Amino acid sequence: MSSIASSDLTFAGGGHVRDLVVRRMAQARRMRLSVDPRDGAVTLVLPRRAALRPALAWAEGQRGWIEAALAAIPATLPLGPGATLPVRGRMLTIDWAAARPRTVRIEGDRLVTGGPLESIGPRILRWLRAEALAELTVLTHAYCDKAGVARGPVGVGDPRSRWGSCSSSGGIRYSWRLILAPPAVLEATVAHEVGHRLHMDHSRAFHAAVARLLGREPVAERAWLRAHGVELHAVGRV
Repeated sequence: MSSIASSDLTFAGGGHVRDLVVRRMAQARRMRLSVDPRDGAVTLVLPRRAALRPALAWAEGQRGWIEAALAAIPATLPLGPGATLPVRGRMLTIDWAAARPRTVRIEGDRLVTGGPLESIGPRILRWLRAEALAELTVLTHAYCDKAGVARGPVGVGDPRSRWGSCSSSGGIRYSWRLILAPPAVLEATVAHEVGHRLHMDHSRAFHAAVARLLGREPVAERAWLRAHGVELHAVGRV
């Protein structure tokens, strides 16, 4: 169970102005402060019985960090004609003409589509999600076969802070935004999640299993996501 309330604290950075939202959660064991890289939402998570006043004072003391995080959020990249976006690590320019079919397709360095102008953004987002699901499903099945584990269901969503997650029942979900990253990053993320089919922790044995599956330590790929993950969250954000 959780409850959500606003507060009188407001933070500003990079043109973003956000009120602090206080969320009490029964399972929380300590205070936790976060800035959503997608929309800049500033949230303070508190244990159910934690005193509010000292918690707000602590959040105020983190103002520098919060406002720096807000300033670091890149400008939204609307998905309209002429916009350029990464797909599998390649930069593609949206090429639209009303008379064309609504189907989205890649032609060289262009992402070609037609139909009503006002529906371009949602249509391209649906296409990106479908592309992500198809590619991540193929990769996940391949890595499951390599790991010697049964293939479980694969899905995509738009989580706030995770690029992938693996359930105890074997289902794996990914952020659809991985389709905007280079192929090596997709592969490393899939190897990470399939590694959890062998070890549901982050032990040495888990990391060794990921390295065996991937054929290398995913150091470069983790660094790429840390450096560019916020940019991926800006694509198509409203």
